[in-house]
Amino acid sequence: MTPEQNKQAVADAWKAFASRDRQRIEAVFTEDAEWLAPRGNATAVALGVPDHMIGPAAIARFLAEDFPRLFVADVAVSFSHLWCDGDTVILEERMQATLAGGKPYDNDYCFVFELREGRIARMREYMDTRKGHAAIFG
Repeated sequence: MTPEQNKQAVADAWKAFASRDRQRIEAVFTEDAEWLAPRGNATAVALGVPDHMIGPAAIARFLAEDFPRLFVADVAVSFSHLWCDGDTVILEERMQATLAGGKPYDNDYCFVFELREGRIARMREYMDTRKGHAAIFG
């Protein structure tokens, strides 16, 4: 796939994530897909979910069922940069939302996607973990 097609695949994946439709989410991942986030990140701790998810079903369950329990309203994601080199796409973004307790959440993220035939095979997530903990746990 071309770099533009790979970048579009990542942008389309984000639309699938926002849909909270498990089938649609699973479709953007390979059968052996992995999502790795920083160990002990606030979202994983607050929700009691792993920071390393394996397989499209586990990832879709997190996005469709777990994520909305913490980020309950006004979820807004804005892309600031999207780069591609071969089958690797790097996305910088800002996420804002209202948390379950009513507090605002605002954090910057960087995701590194490894694609295989236009689908996500590996996704590494980076964020300001201290800022995340402060927003979620006060």
